[in-house]
Amino acid sequence: MVRISNNLVGILNFITFLLSIPILWAGVWLSKQGSTECEKYLDKPIIIIGVFLLLVSLAGLLGACCRISWLLWVYLLVMFVLIVILFAFTIFAFVVTNKGAGEVLSNRGYKEYRLGDYSGWLQKRVNNNKNWNKIKSCLIDGKICSTFADKYIKDTVEQFYQENLSALQSGCCKPSNDCNFTYVSPIVWNRTVTNSPNPDCNLWENDPNVLCFNCQACKAGLLDNIKSNWKKVAVVNIVFLVFLIIVYSVGCCAFRNNREDHAYQRQWK
Repeated sequence: MVRISNNLVGILNFITFLLSIPILWAGVWLSKQGSTECEKYLDKPIIIIGVFLLLVSLAGLLGACCRISWLLWVYLLVMFVLIVILFAFTIFAFVVTNKGAGEVLSNRGYKEYRLGDYSGWLQKRVNNNKNWNKIKSCLIDGKICSTFADKYIKDTVEQFYQENLSALQSGCCKPSNDCNFTYVSPIVWNRTVTNSPNPDCNLWENDPNVLCFNCQACKAGLLDNIKSNWKKVAVVNIVFLVFLIIVYSVGCCAFRNNREDHAYQRQWK
């Protein structure tokens, strides 16, 4: 009689196998059809994830349903390593995103962001020119500031100052409040003489492809966005970890069933 744990492992891995197919297809599609640097940058990780899920789910499915003990052992080993990695990443994500927050400004609806407020590890990632050039290309291709300009184009300066801007919009699409530039439109500001020590004041350009994409504030805005997203991912990881531990426990029961069945068959013979 096929045992419940084997059936359960087989069903769960069959579902995972089905999910891996569209993930793998999406990665292949991006590698062929991706037109932007961002899309091309994502294709390999997606393909790797798709292939990984496909192979692991096949190992679990065949190991449980066909009673192939060595495949089930490989499946359990991979699951154990995955649990350890996810646990380590979850702890790391909480530690790295513990620092940093936007600065509240008087009479402004938005916050401003300082790179030095965030984790040193994250700062190193965005201060690397090679990394930042790729990120900057993604931000420009994503039309973050173009959409921003279209949305607030009719704002007077008073209205603009009261807008609730995102971290990326505040950091990348307008000059720092320290610069005291004169507002013309959301992405057009006239320079004024300033004694501000903020280096971003010299980096601002009214060119839609430049703006403040090279500014420290833009990097800080990205890190604030990453911080928010990583915290959400860490919470989801905790739920996923509980699920994986349950599946791993059921898989261990299935592996024990396989060994008992093989031992019984040898005794019968």
